[in-house]
Amino acid sequence: MARIFLSYARDDVDAARQLAEGIGGAGHDVWWDRHLHGGSRFASEIDRELKSSDAVVVLWTPSSIESAWVQDEAAEGRDTGRLVPVTLGAVKPPLGFRQFHTVDLGSSIDKQRPDAIDDLLAAIAQTCGPASARSKPAAPEELKPAPKTSICVLPFENMSGDAEQEYFSDGITEDIITDLSRISAFSVVARNTAFRFKGKDIDLKDVAHELGVTHVLEGSVRKAGTRVRITAQLIDGTAGDHVWAERYDRDLTDIFAIQDEISKAIADAMKLKLLPRERKAIEQRGTNSVDAYNLYLMARQHWISGNLGDKRREEAVVRICRQAVAVDPDYSRAWALMALAQSELRFLHGQSVDAFESAERALSLDPDLAEAHCVKARFLEEEGHQEDAKRQIETALRLDPESWEVNKEAARLMFRQGRVEDALVHFEKASSLMDSDYHDSGMMVTCYKALGDEAGVRSAAQLTLTRAEKAIAQDPGNTFALGYGAVALASVGDVDRAKEWAKRAILIDPDNLVMRYNLACAFTTYATDFDSALEFLAPYFERASLSELKHCQVDPDIDPIRDNPTFKEMQAAAKQRLGMSAAAE
Repeated sequence: MARIFLSYARDDVDAARQLAEGIGGAGHDVWWDRHLHGGSRFASEIDRELKSSDAVVVLWTPSSIESAWVQDEAAEGRDTGRLVPVTLGAVKPPLGFRQFHTVDLGSSIDKQRPDAIDDLLAAIAQTCGPASARSKPAAPEELKPAPKTSICVLPFENMSGDAEQEYFSDGITEDIITDLSRISAFSVVARNTAFRFKGKDIDLKDVAHELGVTHVLEGSVRKAGTRVRITAQLIDGTAGDHVWAERYDRDLTDIFAIQDEISKAIADAMKLKLLPRERKAIEQRGTNSVDAYNLYLMARQHWISGNLGDKRREEAVVRICRQAVAVDPDYSRAWALMALAQSELRFLHGQSVDAFESAERALSLDPDLAEAHCVKARFLEEEGHQEDAKRQIETALRLDPESWEVNKEAARLMFRQGRVEDALVHFEKASSLMDSDYHDSGMMVTCYKALGDEAGVRSAAQLTLTRAEKAIAQDPGNTFALGYGAVALASVGDVDRAKEWAKRAILIDPDNLVMRYNLACAFTTYATDFDSALEFLAPYFERASLSELKHCQVDPDIDPIRDNPTFKEMQAAAKQRLGMSAAAE
């Protein structure tokens, strides 16, 4: 008997059930759950079952090839040599999985046609080895797969004596995580999980035990003028011994070479051989200019930690990215980030900015840059081309299912289309990819509420509040965080504190329309104070953009006051101001 993890999309639950019965009938232990994508509370169980299984059976269907979750699980199976793919219906596996032999189940799982299931069981036996063919359970040690080399890259400590240089040390950490993730023999802990330990006094063996990894990498960065010093040490997670350590004291212009050397040295220390394509991928930085790279890291720090709804954030990102592409006109990542910020200026703040041109420039330099496809998807959706937008976001998800920006945009698009359950999957994913992200966890509150999942509401609200409090501690003027914090507080019944946060937010930045809208949601759905909600919305409707109005029209948090005469009057005036026709709605 072998332990089988069955990966599928929620639309295919009936087919998954039949498949699980067929595999289980042969004596295997199948782990599957029709509520697999139901929320963050399942994440640890999913990860545990996925990593402990002997084979990962992936059911490819038109629905599952669009699922970032299924692709993640399939990638884990592929990268560890445990992937057993099957197809149902006329579908081709997504890029990255087509080189594997795939069992074709035909148009349906027909129990009267057992040959396809026999082929699947043979593939499982070949993947798992002799243990899978036994009719009785094997001893635990017989079933336990050989441990894969796994690593957690802790956030490198900023030793520059300047807190403003934090973006640089964080950027170095993220790039090393990305580099190591490109080595197929490695299992690398995600950025969000690793950054939970930032600034904490921790025992590295405890970290390894908590995360179930074999090794931990820690280090520091000191940048001063044109010089940079980076120290790094690799620790055995069980014994606590040093496996490798090095100090690099170089000119800042050598920063890319240092990152390459660290990744390759870690592979050498673990006696892992890099494939030619992996070595090439590690050496690709997108730019050879340290100045452009430094500017990009600075811009992205503003992007991921700034006050959404405050156009100064987007303007700062655009301004810094323009400097980056002035230094290196072929820096595709800087063009793509600028396009993302410009799209916010255009659609959120109503400015006449052409983000499409920047996105096209990025794609002309790198056609596989997922974030640039996101910008195109947003333009298409805003212009009413729903199917074209859907194809663009599907492309972005295929190219980089681990991108925070891609999952945010996928969730936004699906939410706007009224696909709350589908949107929730990507809000969950985006939230898991960025430890500072209180926006997507806040949107999870809305989705869970709309789906009637009160446990999900409470869990998402607590996560949102924790993250919002941290953001406000770093920047007391972050009114977007105050707004989402108020939503979280109201959704768990702490209305008095929610009102305090709302009052503070309005005093600090009364012109932040996104914050005003979020406060209206808090007092409409969770605090049931319609008068306050309408008061928050009055300035919002006077200045809201067409894109914001479209969001308001589908947001379930606003449903309780849609029939309110004052609300209807304000909304009608906003539509008239924007020339919003029935077709635009």
